[in-house]
Amino acid sequence: MSASKLSLTVTMPVARGDRGYLCRASVTPPTTVVATAEGLPNLRVGTRLTADAGGFLVQGVTWLPGESGGPSTAMYLVEAVRGSGPGRLECSIEREGYAMAWITLSDKGSRGQRVDESGPLVGALVSEQLVLNTVQGFVIPDEASQLKGLLVDLALNQGIDLILTTGGTGVGPRDITPEATLAVIEKRLPGYERAMTAASLVKTPHGAISRAVAGTLGQAVIVNMPGSPKAVAECLAPLLPTFRHTLEKLQGDPSDCALLRKD
Repeated sequence: MSASKLSLTVTMPVARGDRGYLCRASVTPPTTVVATAEGLPNLRVGTRLTADAGGFLVQGVTWLPGESGGPSTAMYLVEAVRGSGPGRLECSIEREGYAMAWITLSDKGSRGQRVDESGPLVGALVSEQLVLNTVQGFVIPDEASQLKGLLVDLALNQGIDLILTTGGTGVGPRDITPEATLAVIEKRLPGYERAMTAASLVKTPHGAISRAVAGTLGQAVIVNMPGSPKAVAECLAPLLPTFRHTLEKLQGDPSDCALLRKD
């Protein structure tokens, strides 16, 4: 998003790390709202609102229902990156880098019976290759409806650029990740899928069992990963150098593709 200005009215003192909601001034806000703004534009996760006396990072998007047939209003979950007292802030609106989310499919993990290691590893490995403005993690049960809903929300409502799932790519009765992903993506990336399979087969013949899917939804790239940390690292290796270029082209870069080949 190109830099522009937004005038915020902060309704309560906030310290760095505090969270609350930002909405339009015309809305009667719940008590959790930390700021209101006139003419609030459409914002995405990863957008920074920066002022001399404070600032916020957009971490989520939701809607405040309208009353008696009135219009609904966008509300943004924001995290204070610098403290601020109540008052008026003139903020610049900037978004640099990419927003990433990882989703781990695990019945036990969703019940708190297992600590997930694959999802955080994905975030750490991608951040070494791609400039990220935020990384969000989700551990949910192996339920297709929940995964489909989360993928659509992250890609189309929240504005997340890169979504990587871990787990649920095998042939077990609860392995539903590929089917849920196929139900929502718009363009498939078979080259990503072949690259992951090839990387896995170098390590084990069991790599042939994976049904991982990759594709795009809106301006987001979605990739299924295996469930184990070791397999995640193996499958990510051939994809990491491609993410930036793929996102640039997906999000409207008009320049010609220059393919580097070693003949």
